[in-house]
This record gives sequence, structure tokens and C-alpha cells, in this order.
Amino acid sequence: MSVPLDALVTLLDLEPLEVNIYRGRNRDLGTGRVYGGQVFAQALVAARRTVDDARDCHSAHGYFILPGDLAAPIVYFVDRLRDGKSFTTRRVTAIQHGHAIFNLSASFHVAEGGFSHQSTMPDVPDPETLTPELTLIRDMADKIPESLRTVLTQDRPMDFRPVSPVDLVDPGAREPVRHTWFRADGKLPDDLSIHQAVLAYASDYGLLITALQPHAVSQRTRGLQLASLDHSLWLHRPFRTDEWLLYSTDSPVTSGARGFVRGTIYARSGELVASVAQEGLVRMRSPHPVRPPA
Repeated sequence: MSVPLDALVTLLDLEPLEVNIYRGRNRDLGTGRVYGGQVFAQALVAARRTVDDARDCHSAHGYFILPGDLAAPIVYFVDRLRDGKSFTTRRVTAIQHGHAIFNLSASFHVAEGGFSHQSTMPDVPDPETLTPELTLIRDMADKIPESLRTVLTQDRPMDFRPVSPVDLVDPGAREPVRHTWFRADGKLPDDLSIHQAVLAYASDYGLLITALQPHAVSQRTRGLQLASLDHSLWLHRPFRTDEWLLYSTDSPVTSGARGFVRGTIYARSGELVASVAQEGLVRMRSPHPVRPPA
């Protein structure tokens, strides 16, 4: 396990404070606030800590209420809403400075057999033929503001490899579709809950970029305000996050300063293992020539 991945696993290993109450630390990704995938994943871990071992998460839905303060720990309060014969339901509230910054509803299910079908995995190049995103960013380090350069070029716990990389300086207009291979940078324990938490962490990374693509702007465009508003994750079958997964996303609509993105995550074998949906704030705070879709 690489040092950054070990740090991520430690970040997701919450400190128990009392029954149903946990505390988590933060990691700076250069945005000036807590990364949404971190608080989502930590809330999922908090919920899982209160659930019988025979049940795995199958869906989690979160709302981002306030920006997280990187300098303060986050305290997670878990409500045990229901323990049924097949399903367990939990609600988690994340607190900083006495205020709720995020809440999560999560459902856990016993393993069952049943009908099975899925959509077909997109035909894209193998990850070994693609350049890691971190390498692409380091190659253009001289174009990154000095205040962000160290953070954005630091080693990562996840290896992301975009099929069609977006230029952060001059992105150009393109269809709102993205394909990215990703995996943990090292071997993870066999515990499925750890793989689910790491995937939850990664599932928010770069998701809203898909909604920007028709408008020729990037997440680093001056005057752009970009923030996750809500995030939903469905986990369909067991998987390993330390093996290659394909994240295929598309944005069917952006309107009213909000962008909507949906995603499907496939194992390399072609199995559809997870689905994602998110709405985010996409707001220009200073004049910028918004271009119509190509």
C-alpha cells in the first residue's frame, strides 16, 4: 500500500467518541474546503459501524449543506432508524462548529439471489495505454498558480486515467461525456466495506467536470463557482477498488446554475458494480463568454 493510500485508509478509520458518535479528520485537496467525497465516505463509514456484519451497503444519498472547514474535525452522529429482516436504514449528520454541514441516508441489505441484467460497458482503451492524470498535471505544473502547485501535484491515493483528458487552461467545447479508469494506488484489505468507502471517496472526484464540457470551461476557470449539492451512490455487487474500474459519466442537463451528472462504474470484467448521480452548483461569478453546446 502506498503512503497516500495508507493515509486515506487512516482518514476513513473514524475515531469513536460515544455510542453512535464518531470523529473524522480532513485532507486538503487544494479547494480551500473539505472535499465532498471525503465527508460522504466518512459518513458512510460511520453508518456502517452501527450495522450488523452480515449486511452491506446498497445505496447512500447525501446532501451537502455547508462548506467543510479544513481546520476543524468533523463529528458524525448516527441515527439507527430501522433494523429489519432484510434491510437496515441509517441517517448520519456531519457537524462542524455546532452546525450540520452534511447529512446522509444509507441502506444496508443482506445478500440475496435474484434476477440479473445490466447495461453494456463502454468500449474504451485499456488503462495501461493511458497517461495517469497526475502525470498530465505535473507536466503542466508551470501553468498552475504557485499557491496550488504543491497540493495539486502531490502523490495521490488513487490513480485516475482519463480516456480523453481535458485541458485545464483551454478546455474547448465537447460533448458532456467522460470515461475514466481508476483504482487505489496499492493493495487494500479484503473487507468489502473498505472498498465501498474508498469507491465512495473517489466517486465525487471530477464528477461535475462532465457538466462543464459543452461550455468550454474547466474547474480552474476564473470566476467559476463549483460545488456538489447532493450525491447518490448505488452499490450493485461486490468489487475491489484496488483493481481497475471504469467510471463512465454523462450530463443530460445543466440549467439554473445547476448541473446534473450521472455515472456508471464497471469492473474490468464488464460487470456494472455501482451507479452514481449528482447535482452541483455551476455558477459564473464574473463575466465569462458561456458558449452554446457544439
